[in-house]
Amino acid sequence: MWTTDSITFYFYISFIILLVWGIAQAWISQSRTETIHPFKSFVHLLAFYLSYLLFPLLFYSVYAGWLNIFSIQQSIFVFLLSGLLIYARFIEPHMVQVRTLQYKLSPEQAFKTPVRVALIADLHIGLFSGHERQLKSIVKKINQQNPDCVVVAGDWTYEPENTLVEELAILKEIKAPVYSVNGNHDEQYPGPPIQALLHRALEQNNVMDIEGKIVEFDAFRLLGVGDLWAGKTDMRYMPDLPQDKPWLILSHNPDTVDMVPNLPTRPLMLSGHTHGGQVELPWVTNYLMKKVSILGHKRGLYQHENADVFVSVGTGMVGVPFRFRVPPTIDIIELR
Repeated sequence: MWTTDSITFYFYISFIILLVWGIAQAWISQSRTETIHPFKSFVHLLAFYLSYLLFPLLFYSVYAGWLNIFSIQQSIFVFLLSGLLIYARFIEPHMVQVRTLQYKLSPEQAFKTPVRVALIADLHIGLFSGHERQLKSIVKKINQQNPDCVVVAGDWTYEPENTLVEELAILKEIKAPVYSVNGNHDEQYPGPPIQALLHRALEQNNVMDIEGKIVEFDAFRLLGVGDLWAGKTDMRYMPDLPQDKPWLILSHNPDTVDMVPNLPTRPLMLSGHTHGGQVELPWVTNYLMKKVSILGHKRGLYQHENADVFVSVGTGMVGVPFRFRVPPTIDIIELR
């Protein structure tokens, strides 16, 4: 027979079972992770797996309020807080959106045919995100947009497991060439030395690393620039390159735009890094963003002295396993 005591007992039992399961999963996952800080990774994974405790807490808050175990105010507070965290942990991170921006790359002459560039950034495959379900969704939505090319603005990883080659195999299904540069998490700023693992994973899954390279298109040139925090952003040579076409620049950190030299045609830089704040809270997020981007980048299009930069909010997560009011996004840049 269901009584108040029995329901409370089963709540505590389910809570304890989930607690033990979460600790075990965090320990097992950490043991497979490429990391230089095992304890830190374990703590992050604890937050990831112990978030399942929110579900029994949500249901118990309703029951406890109904039977006056909690006051009405306490019950409402616990219900709303746990519901909000469930949304930010389990729902929004999988709500992959597609947004389109039309941009005139050559102000003097429009392209004969618009070029559709799919921009993704900050997949952060590892502790929190970038697993099979999300990657399949990203690949499916990219193919639905039928882009001419796909560019990845770095931060592929976030302390990934050593199965990165297999995890990225889904990228072979993208029906357009894929170009990429590394981000700070791919270059040990911070993070483990996974450059060789990532290079092998990208190479075997048809992703072209274009750092320091130029890709020729009929109407423009694409230049890959290395990560700012890794000190790989020298672009002083650009004025010496051919200037008969406009430039599209791919670089992880949007603050790199400050280093673009004065060119005959104003370039557009595509970047990520900021996650758009990842968790959008009044005042708090904007304050924290000052530490992420010195130039005040967050999301969207910005104009600077020598170039424009478009900042994607990306698809992954770092720090905490939550996205709130900043859903993962694929950006389609339609160059005209």
